Formats: sequence, C-alpha cells, structure tokens
Amino acid sequence: MKELKIGFLQQHNTADVRGNILRLAEGVADLARRGAELIVLQELHNSLYFCQVEDVNNFDLAEPIPGPSTQMFGELARQYGVVIVTSLFERRAPGLYHNTAVVIERDGTIAGKYRKMHIPDDPAYYEKFYFTPGDLGFKPIDTSVGRLGVMVCWDQWYPEAARLMALRGAELLIYPTAIGYALSDEPDEQQRQRRAWQTVQRGHAVANGLPVVTVNRVGFEPDPSGQTGGIQFWGTSFVAGPQGELFYEASEDEEESIIVSIDMEHSEQVRRWWPFLRDRRIDDYAEITKRYID
Repeated sequence: MKELKIGFLQQHNTADVRGNILRLAEGVADLARRGAELIVLQELHNSLYFCQVEDVNNFDLAEPIPGPSTQMFGELARQYGVVIVTSLFERRAPGLYHNTAVVIERDGTIAGKYRKMHIPDDPAYYEKFYFTPGDLGFKPIDTSVGRLGVMVCWDQWYPEAARLMALRGAELLIYPTAIGYALSDEPDEQQRQRRAWQTVQRGHAVANGLPVVTVNRVGFEPDPSGQTGGIQFWGTSFVAGPQGELFYEASEDEEESIIVSIDMEHSEQVRRWWPFLRDRRIDDYAEITKRYID
C-alpha cells in the first residue's frame, strides 16, 4: 500500500484579498501539521469569483507566474514539506490572461502549471471575457507525491480531458473548482445540477481507474451588477476512488479543512479487474476530434 494523505480547504471568500490569502496560509499550515502531504486549494482562491461581471478593472487582480502568490505558497511548501495545488489568475502579458493552476513542490519550486482549457460563458460565469483558453495541453505534472492530472473547474465536464491525462500516466485527477447554484433555479433543479456535477467526475474515476479530488468554494457571493441574484457556491468538495466510490464529501454550506488518505497503488488493481484501457477501440476513434458528425 502506498498511502497519500490529501488535504483540502473548502473556503468562503470575501472581497478582502489579503484576508483570504492569510486564511489560506493558516489553513495550509494547519493541514501540514496534521499530516497532509498534498494540499489542494479551490479555483481562484485569492479573491471573490470576479467573473460574475465583465469589468476591465478586475484584470488588476491578475499576477505573473512566477509572482507574489507562487512565492508565498512556495515558502509554505518549503517550510512544511508539502506539495500544494494552487489556482491563480495569470497575467501572461499585457492583454493576455489565463486561469492557471500551479503545482508547488515540497522544496518551494514550481513543479508545473496547467492553463484552463475549457472556458465557460454563462450568466454569472463570464470567463471568456477574462481568460484565454489554455495552450499547455492535458499533461500531468510530476511531483514527489505522484504524477498529478491537474485541470480546472469547467474542464471537469469533459471525459476527453480526463482520458488524455490518464493516457499520459496521471495517477490522480485534480479539479480546483468554483461552481454554485443560480438562485433563480428551483431547489430540485439545483440539486440535479449538483449531483450531475459530481456524477460526471466519478465517471471519470471509473472510466480511467483513477482517484479524483475536487475542491469547490462555498458560501454566497453577490453579483456586483445586480443582474442576477449572485451565486451560492455549493461546496460539496469530494474525494472519490478509482471505482467512483466516495471517500469523503464535504458540506454544501460550511467551510472545511479535511485530510483524506488514499492508496495510490489501488488503481493498478482496479485496472486489472476492469481493463477499460485495454479494451478501448483506438482503431475506430479517429472521428472523436470532429466538432460534430453529420
């Protein structure tokens, strides 16, 4: 058995960026002291989810990579000897921005980064205004705790993305996330959406024989424009095993700081029982790259 202790922070964010970062730092330190080896943070964790509105002033929240946040989290990683998955608003060049996950190694260095590939554009989720689609591909990041298939939020709906990470040897699929309820939806519809979100990711776990770690934010964030009722982020961060089994599911409305232990060698056994990778008909999948088949 190759045990990995995964810690995550499900937090409610405020407009106080410095306060958010300080709470994250305290949370990382606490998880590390409790034994976490890998710590995963939620999507765009330094600020409010600013994509509820299209406002050019929000580009001031972006920062270069390497930059202040990677330096700060790098110092935490080095001090406590943990690997950290962060999620940052990257300023790549003037007028060029990405939604970027950065993995920090135990020694404080940047192990790698992933730029969000699938960019949504929906009421209260105007991400196409802010983010250029990623150009790094679906490539796992090698770390001292394993090969991590890190993606970001909207990517979690796409089985092709999870598959490509698996085919490149990912040992774990990780999704920093910011998703919640539209207050205009009926409660039954809200729950259908939340369950679908979790189900599709557990499906990625089953189809690829890999654990999945998804960390979402929680709490209410108002829409500054007043055009919508704001977003009630639904929390429910979870860790699933390679058969889709739930190891842990967080609250819908409370902050949490959790450590979940998984057996990194169990995927090998599951893939022997369920050889989905072996039985793939790669000789007949050429058309999968088309937008639609008429």
